[in-house]
Amino acid sequence: MKSNVLNTNLNGKVAVVTGAGGVLCSHFARVLARAGAKVALLDLNEEAAKSYADEIVAEGGVAKAYGCNVLDRTICSAVADKVLADFGPCDILINGAGGNNPRATTDKEYFELGDIDAETKSFFDLDADGVGFVFNLNFLGTLIPTQCFAKQMVGREGCNILNISSMNAYTPLTKIPAYSGAKAAISNFTQWLAVHFSKVGIRVNAIAPGFFSTKQNAKLLFNEDGTPTARTGKILAATPMARFGESEELEGGLLFLINNEAASFITGVVLPIDGGFSAYSGV
Repeated sequence: MKSNVLNTNLNGKVAVVTGAGGVLCSHFARVLARAGAKVALLDLNEEAAKSYADEIVAEGGVAKAYGCNVLDRTICSAVADKVLADFGPCDILINGAGGNNPRATTDKEYFELGDIDAETKSFFDLDADGVGFVFNLNFLGTLIPTQCFAKQMVGREGCNILNISSMNAYTPLTKIPAYSGAKAAISNFTQWLAVHFSKVGIRVNAIAPGFFSTKQNAKLLFNEDGTPTARTGKILAATPMARFGESEELEGGLLFLINNEAASFITGVVLPIDGGFSAYSGV
């Protein structure tokens, strides 16, 4: 599937993407560059972000990578100053940094009698530090970059913040309580920010991707021989379109929400891009 930029013209705009060393957020950076934006790719893994920035430049776009810890306000603020010096004030912030951690994940979907003493990680074995890490990475990893880059936006009409929520925000998935709770917090925070910044020219929205098959989650979705796991079977059975999404299918929602002509009166929404998963009751 080929990327297209719809009718969203971002010429002269400065876009910042956190988590840009990952599969989906690097794709977002590429889409923004193709629409004309100058893109700053931020990631804790600067080398990964740089490889994607180099690809964008090779395509004729304008991009630069920055090593950034979104949980450290001092570091994030310093990166914001560098982006300002290199490209000018931020117009678009994509808060893509986030993720889960095995320490905050149960081994089984349902608790059964005997699990406490069994060789299995139950709810009672969840690591508090692991749960805290997941909440911090997703929630503070959105709040802190917003603090640092929204300072460059306030009072300038047409600025946008786009957060990345999840299907977990609507209904928690089994095994991953911390990640589900953290993404629910992101949806709530998106609404809060939309109200808070409504008088100073900033629209704030989010997209909630459904299930996309990437290198990062391949082991959860497919066995070593390429056959689908039991979890994949459940996901596809609960997705009316009966397939995983392709990363290109997030482009339309992203570009629409940051388009100041098409979405000028839209703020505080969380847009599901999920093949109907959030609409299906299972019956």
